[in-house]
Parts: sequence; C-alpha cells; structure tokens
Amino acid sequence: MPKQLIKRFIQRYVPDHKTIRDHKHLQFLGSLLHSPNLWHLNRHSVPGAVSVGLFAAFIPGPVQMLIAAAGAVMFRVNMPLSVALTFITNPFTVPPIAYFSYKIGTWILRMPEHPFKIEMSIDWLWGQLNTIGGPFLLGTLVLSVSSAVLGNLLIRGVWHWHIVRYLKKRKQRVLKDKH
Repeated sequence: MPKQLIKRFIQRYVPDHKTIRDHKHLQFLGSLLHSPNLWHLNRHSVPGAVSVGLFAAFIPGPVQMLIAAAGAVMFRVNMPLSVALTFITNPFTVPPIAYFSYKIGTWILRMPEHPFKIEMSIDWLWGQLNTIGGPFLLGTLVLSVSSAVLGNLLIRGVWHWHIVRYLKKRKQRVLKDKH
C-alpha cells in the first residue's frame, strides 16, 4: 500500500519523461534523454541518483540542479531524484552547512578559524575566498563526496534489506499455503 502512495505522489509532481524528452528547449541533447534509467526507479538508478544529487547539493552556487541533471545523464541514473536532492541545501540549511563545511576544512588543514558572518550572496562568497575560501571549498568537497558515498551505501543497504524482507515474507506465504 505505501508503495502505491509514493508512486502516485511522484507521478503527480514529476513531469512525464516523454514530455521532458520532447521539450523543444531540450532537443539539443538528442538521444541523451532516452536512457530508461533516467526516468525509472530501480536498484541501479536510485543509489546512483542519490550519489549524484547529494554530491551536487553541497556544491556552492546556483548551478546545483544543472550539475545534478548533467551528472544523471552522464551516469544514467534517475534524473528527477538527482535534481530533487539538491533542495537539501536551501535558504534555511545553507548557513549551517556552510559553517560545517568551513569547520571540516579548517580541521583537515589544521588552520585556525577566522570569525565571519554568513551572508546569502555570491558577492559575499567571492569576498571571503581569501580568508575562508580554502577551508570552505575543501570542506564542501569533503562533504559532497562523503554524503554521495554514504547516501549510495545507505540506499543500497535499505534496498537490499527490503528485498530480503520481501522474499522472507513470500517464502512464509508459500509455506503457509502448502499447509
């Protein structure tokens, strides 16, 4: 029952893959949008989509969705899921994520922290590159890569657990029906 609810929810809010594939502004991509894994949820496309989406989500700047879409096409993983995961970073989550990235970078580089106040603008980011840029960018890279790897492993584990559970229940039903 919950699977149908999730599927209906996804189908309601995600455009049909034929609509996206045939959109006049996306024709320059040619057959790149024809891979079935870009549009289906399966054990291959979902973990990869989580990796691509989480990696792109922690990249600073306004191009996260484009990076996620390009990565989904390149790795042939579910595009809507990849793009949707970039919304993990939003105006509410960016300040703590940026600070955490900076802390990770200073810890790795063994640098002292510089006091700063996070502002939501590219101008602020460019202005701060000399003082906090190195640790911040290193921290975002570490956060992007580690979240991509951990997200992939978590989804693979949950998928495996779900299949094992399903097979055990099916085996129990078969044994029950024999008696």
